[in-house]
Amino acid sequence: MPSWLDRLMPWRRLRALGIMGMNERNADFIFRYNPRSRFPLVDDKRRTKELALAAGIAVPRLYAVVEIEHQIEGIHDLLAPFEDFAIKPAHGSGGEGILVVVGRSNGRYRLANGLLIDEDELGHHISNILNGMYSLGGLPDCALIEYRVRFDPLFQDVSYQGVPDIRTVVFRGVPVMAMIRLPTRVSDGKANLHQGAVGVGIDLADGRTYCGVWHENQVEYHPDTGGEVMGLEIPHWDDILALTARCHDLVGLGYLGVDIVLDEALGPLMLEMNARPGLSIQLANRAGLLPRLRRVEAMRAVPESVEERVALARSLAGVG
Repeated sequence: MPSWLDRLMPWRRLRALGIMGMNERNADFIFRYNPRSRFPLVDDKRRTKELALAAGIAVPRLYAVVEIEHQIEGIHDLLAPFEDFAIKPAHGSGGEGILVVVGRSNGRYRLANGLLIDEDELGHHISNILNGMYSLGGLPDCALIEYRVRFDPLFQDVSYQGVPDIRTVVFRGVPVMAMIRLPTRVSDGKANLHQGAVGVGIDLADGRTYCGVWHENQVEYHPDTGGEVMGLEIPHWDDILALTARCHDLVGLGYLGVDIVLDEALGPLMLEMNARPGLSIQLANRAGLLPRLRRVEAMRAVPESVEERVALARSLAGVG
């Protein structure tokens, strides 16, 4: 139980738990370890995908890119070969602007939430993307049309409509904390915690989930499906840790968030990276990031090999 002093000054208790705040994240890690010249490599999802493909990192296949309004006139023909797909802004963030089409019905597109939209509505959404409605800073953007991920059956009972993803914070090339984000009805099938998704902490050592949070409340079961969110054993865990470690080498950012999805046929796919990953991963894990970050920061040299960095990540599971 917190002491009277901790109740009077709650930040003392947060500090004792190793919780990192926004200002500390920005000053001590983002500004210090992330060169601004490298930000475009992760802020532009098209560029990130090209880099990943060149490095042999698996990503969802890119079907097409819409860069100018004139291309929207032929969007129906462009999409004809694909029964389902995802549309997203190249410079989007927080899951904004992503449209997932799961099939067709009477010439209309069926969305993941069951709604049907016609060709004009689809074109209007793409036009909004091009005009920067969902992009960082509101700048003009382009729309990426890519493969729709079919999530691993493991998540059938703990996800509502959308695709769960695994967010890992990577520091100096070492994965230091991970969580899985489970879409809900409130989040409209999106995997972002600030929109209402469930965050579930993952034990770095063995890839098993151990606690969950929803709207800052502890949860053991998914609010919509009733499935138990604790005790899930994430498949391909070794590959996921190695993949996130390699992403650091790809873009040269010292403090990085990497999002991985598990496709039922293709396995782990890198979805995107973030140079300013949020701090809610601490809530999901009920642990602060600082002890693990300071442990890695204190190392004179971090191992170059991915295998050694993965082993180091596993050893951090008990830190904090």
